[in-house]
Amino acid sequence: MANPSNGLLLLEKKLSELLTGLNDAETDDAWQQVATTAQVLANGLRDKDDSIDNHSILGRTPLIQHLKSLFTLALHGSTIPDSAYTSPILEILRVSANLCMDHDDNRASLLNAGFLQALVSLLDAYIAVFDSSSDSHQPLPLSLSHLKVIRTAVGVLLNASVGYDPVKVKLISIDAGSTLLKLNSYIYPPGAWRFSSSPDAEEWQIRNMLSAWVWRTLMELKEVKDESRQPLSAKDLPFLTISLTAYTPPHTSTSSTSFPTHSEMFCELLQTDLDSLEESCTFIESLSLDVEEIRLSLARGFRNPKDHPAGSSLRFILDFLEKGEYPSLWANAPNDFDLPRKQKAFDMCKAALIKTVVEVAGEEGAERSLWDESEEAVGGEFVARMVGWLKGYVSDMDAGKGDFFHRADLAICASLSLGNLTRQEKNATVLLSLPHTLAPVLSSQHLLSPSTDIKVKHGVLGLLKHIAQAGPPGSDIHDILGKAGLIQRICDSDVWDERTDAMAEVLQVSAIGVVKHMCNSNVDNTISLVLSPATETLVSLSGLSLILALVKRTDTVTVKSEGTRVLVNVVKSLWSGDIMGTPVATMSSPIATGTVETVLLAGKDRKKKESMKAVLTMQCATALASLVGRSGQYPLLVNEGVVALTLLSTQKVGAPLVLRAILAPLPFENPPSSANPPSASTSVTTDGSSPTIATPSTRGRLPLPKTTLDMFIAVLKNVDNLVNFQPEVRINICSLFNQLGRNVSGDELDKVKDTVRPVLERVLESLQDATGKEEMLGKAVKKVLDTWA
Repeated sequence: MANPSNGLLLLEKKLSELLTGLNDAETDDAWQQVATTAQVLANGLRDKDDSIDNHSILGRTPLIQHLKSLFTLALHGSTIPDSAYTSPILEILRVSANLCMDHDDNRASLLNAGFLQALVSLLDAYIAVFDSSSDSHQPLPLSLSHLKVIRTAVGVLLNASVGYDPVKVKLISIDAGSTLLKLNSYIYPPGAWRFSSSPDAEEWQIRNMLSAWVWRTLMELKEVKDESRQPLSAKDLPFLTISLTAYTPPHTSTSSTSFPTHSEMFCELLQTDLDSLEESCTFIESLSLDVEEIRLSLARGFRNPKDHPAGSSLRFILDFLEKGEYPSLWANAPNDFDLPRKQKAFDMCKAALIKTVVEVAGEEGAERSLWDESEEAVGGEFVARMVGWLKGYVSDMDAGKGDFFHRADLAICASLSLGNLTRQEKNATVLLSLPHTLAPVLSSQHLLSPSTDIKVKHGVLGLLKHIAQAGPPGSDIHDILGKAGLIQRICDSDVWDERTDAMAEVLQVSAIGVVKHMCNSNVDNTISLVLSPATETLVSLSGLSLILALVKRTDTVTVKSEGTRVLVNVVKSLWSGDIMGTPVATMSSPIATGTVETVLLAGKDRKKKESMKAVLTMQCATALASLVGRSGQYPLLVNEGVVALTLLSTQKVGAPLVLRAILAPLPFENPPSSANPPSASTSVTTDGSSPTIATPSTRGRLPLPKTTLDMFIAVLKNVDNLVNFQPEVRINICSLFNQLGRNVSGDELDKVKDTVRPVLERVLESLQDATGKEEMLGKAVKKVLDTWA
């Protein structure tokens, strides 16, 4: 039996001889022989022989260098081959593609010979032929012979790069990814086949296959081991978004087609359009998540498309999200087209681009482009569009019309994007003011109710949290949100219900954050959280009751701490001066009657007192004491808990509750896991005001206390602690002891005095020569000792 490799070696030798002859004198017959010989050789290399490694045998010959030389010679100094030479070039490329299939040594040889680089240059030359002024939805007009050359050149690049990093790195370095993407957008504009005036099945089969190979090659380049190398960059975004336009009206509404709806080609081209959309969205999502410059370029292009490489790409993305729809031709496809799966894939593309929009809005430097600071712009076009999506969702739901899933997607995207942009008070104020007036919209039952889609609820609560925390304590922002009925809407949404614990912890924390900020120095909002709006009487399921129940049953430290901080703000607001500016100590004084204003004020004063009574409970005192006891690594939380306990202790009813709470064993045996660091907050005391206390650097964790009183003692000593407590925190603890001494008596208080007095005496002794804040601490300690004496 003849050795198959001998025949292939003879063909290699024949090509070598033909190359020598062509270098001496070219003839049409010689080029025809090149095409014929290369065709036979390419066919022989299509399949691998298990017994003989023909690919390795030929790879050790000068074949690859000869192929490169023949390719260069066939171009005759031109960037694109003359039609007379497309046949030999096609077969040369087929040999090259088959030779490097699953063969790293031959891939390396093609790379070292400069053949792959030459092919990228060839594809660039074809791109240059495209007239940029022509309709981008019409494919580049090329003969079948040239289309086959382009397709096979892409095939060589694909085979050479599969699983072989050196080729990937080189192709990325010469911007082959951009070349392939541009070429694909010219050769196969998605949906263009529907409008072809003279459809040719073979032509579109080639374009179809070429598009598939381009995307496969791009995905191979994307999988390069060095993740810092990206095959595409910001300048390629306009070519990625071309696929989106095919699914955006008016391009989706055509019912005519160049191919019969029952034909195989019809279904193949519909699938290729969808494949292009999926691949484009995958790349856009990946680039926007991984590359900062992509996010910035998308944002800058939205503001000034002509000045940035991304152009209007973000605008096209938004159009697709808002208006993109299933093509009408899908309805004409046969049953085996699997329409439900196609629709799901389309929806996943929208989900990917929603991530992109949200990521762009969250990029630190993008706000300058997406949020127009000029007074007349009220946020600008991007902001207005996001607001419009939210309002459109609510209005459609009110009217009982519209595509729920479609509008829900937009509501999710809008709320998350606006949330990323609303980190400053001025931005929050714009959203709540004319013409946007978002407060009533965000308080809609369609956005916050037990039946609301969890993703919608997540986005809306995130936005509300950012709006609420953007305003300082007692700001107009909190008033506007409160008057829109937001607190009760959140309470009614079941976000703090036990049934949602397993899957909605993030939502619970966001909702807690909203009301925490809204109740900070705002009595009206605090009353809304504490009292039932239906009867204005206390009920077991008020907002505060729901939060405290959640705090009690959760094992998550963040939920426990942030939930209890709501109670801190509630106490601070209620114990602040009354609505007429009267100190808390004189709130029981009667208010004159006879005017509407005084009647309203009297009613508000009554509700405030009822709210105070509602938090003067063992449950609240225990929650605050637990906050202090478990927060040893966060002086800020310790201080907030101490301040709230001190305020409760100013009342004869509250002081005994606080005393019992600080002496009770803390409700945990093991050290809690680390919670997120708390945000800054202003502390207050009943013995004068104290400044904002920033959390100092943490040196470690305090030894686990058995009771909250143990924590007080450790903080007062502040010697062997692993965490440093500023003097203000220790002064506030002294204020608490003073209040307890004034408003409670008995054996339990005597035990506290006996335990704490020696500690205070040692602290006072160590502060004999202190100055500044340490001197103030010494005076506070002495005041406690004097009071107790």
